[in-house]
Amino acid sequence: MTSDAVGVVAATTLASGVEFVEALTIVLAMGTTRGWRSTLIGVGAALAALAVITALAGYGLKAWLPEALLQLIVGSLLLIFGLQWLRKAILRAAGLKALHDEEDTFRSEVEAARAAGDERRLGLDWFAFVVSFKGVFLEGLEIVFIVITFGLNADSIALATVGAAIGGVIVLAAGLALHKPLARVPENTIKFVVGLLLSTFGTFWAVEGLGSFGPDDASLSWPGGDAALLVLLAAWCALAWATVRLLAPRAREDVA
Repeated sequence: MTSDAVGVVAATTLASGVEFVEALTIVLAMGTTRGWRSTLIGVGAALAALAVITALAGYGLKAWLPEALLQLIVGSLLLIFGLQWLRKAILRAAGLKALHDEEDTFRSEVEAARAAGDERRLGLDWFAFVVSFKGVFLEGLEIVFIVITFGLNADSIALATVGAAIGGVIVLAAGLALHKPLARVPENTIKFVVGLLLSTFGTFWAVEGLGSFGPDDASLSWPGGDAALLVLLAAWCALAWATVRLLAPRAREDVA
């Protein structure tokens, strides 16, 4: 496998895993409180909708846009998205932002489920169906974005989808087997890694896409080819580490 392919599978698996941890918390709260039938139907409906969006958007963009322009647009969006993940992970690592608490989220969702009325539509517990659908769909949209961007630039939507599916299956299987939120998953560490990967590949593909402004609309080439990804990753890691070290004293001052 090429470095592009390895990066696609790694990034989509990790990103999918993080988003599914958060979606799983909602699904478990609805399933254990309101019943599993309506909850799982909501999950299935959300996954079906996400699959359709991925197929239509992914293959539509590939058919409509030239390769270099596609790299520029998708790479730039991926870089912006990656920087958002990286910013939150850096703030949490530095102590300036609280870590996400899945157990607290689970308790809040359970309380909401118990307080909700017993409305039924189409033979379903409508509250459980809607909340499960919304939770999985909204968390899944971020996964869809990552799958499409990585899949298009690596010329393999299928490979990116496989990576996302692996992450989802691992998280859902673990959560359903344990019947509790995966609170011990090092979520911020995973988000840090995903943010670094998204920023690295976003930078790589966006620069390649600058060739769309050239006379022949051909993608630019990095010195060393795919090996430049390792240099970019090292640079982003160094920048993130330096930023955490810079911000950590401020967090200690706030505590004091």
